[in-house]
Amino acid sequence: MTNKRILFINQEINPYLPASPVSTLGKALPVAMQGKGFEVRTFMPKFGNVNERRNQLHEVIRLSGMNIIIDDNDHPLIIKVASLQPSRIQVYFIDNDDYFQKLDSDEDAVGSNRQDNDERAIFYARGAMETAKKLRWDPKIIHVAGWISSLVPMYIKRMYSDDTSFKGAKVVYSIVPGKVSAPIDERIFSKLKEDGFTARDLKKFQGMQLDTNLLHKMAIDFSHAIIIQDPDADPEIIEYVKASGKPYIMPDQIETNGMEAYADFFNSL
Repeated sequence: MTNKRILFINQEINPYLPASPVSTLGKALPVAMQGKGFEVRTFMPKFGNVNERRNQLHEVIRLSGMNIIIDDNDHPLIIKVASLQPSRIQVYFIDNDDYFQKLDSDEDAVGSNRQDNDERAIFYARGAMETAKKLRWDPKIIHVAGWISSLVPMYIKRMYSDDTSFKGAKVVYSIVPGKVSAPIDERIFSKLKEDGFTARDLKKFQGMQLDTNLLHKMAIDFSHAIIIQDPDADPEIIEYVKASGKPYIMPDQIETNGMEAYADFFNSL
């Protein structure tokens, strides 16, 4: 097998967040792919539920320090790192006090009910891309999972398409369990335009219901391939994937072949 580098941009990884289908896979998949000969790095947001002392997180000064502007406001980007045991895979945490601290109003570990989830997704996408550039570790595959990661494919295809760090990289979007439970801010499109997305990029999505399916569709359109990991995925989204004409795998293939299904899929790209 030709050695490949996979960058996993996850929403949740266990043990940093409590065990769930998403966080369990967020750990198991990178570990399994490393075991199959892939080089692996992983990202996730540094949600307020992540215990820094217990998990031995520390700030990476050389990667931190830039500001990300969203809706005319500056938001400092802080990068922390930990080593996922026993695999020793590096996990880079995208941190910002405005977006990822725990709030009393949060209904779950990722704050899916927050009113600013559009900005949190924008910050995470840009923060992950800027950090990946600074690492000087050019991935061949970028695997994106979770609604908070869903804008990453758009940013790679438009904002970072000419960057040497991502040239030739194949973006794989995974549809996993979990939804945003609050309506997405209708100003998401104007905020994306501020980052350089054109009316043509966004026209198709304007007028769609502002929910998780919108984020899925945006990610699917700008990805090279799709993995449907959620066995209860919305039939509308399954049909959208099939109609896209892009390579995809279904939950029954994963159930039958386990981690081999992922490895074979990644190697086919």
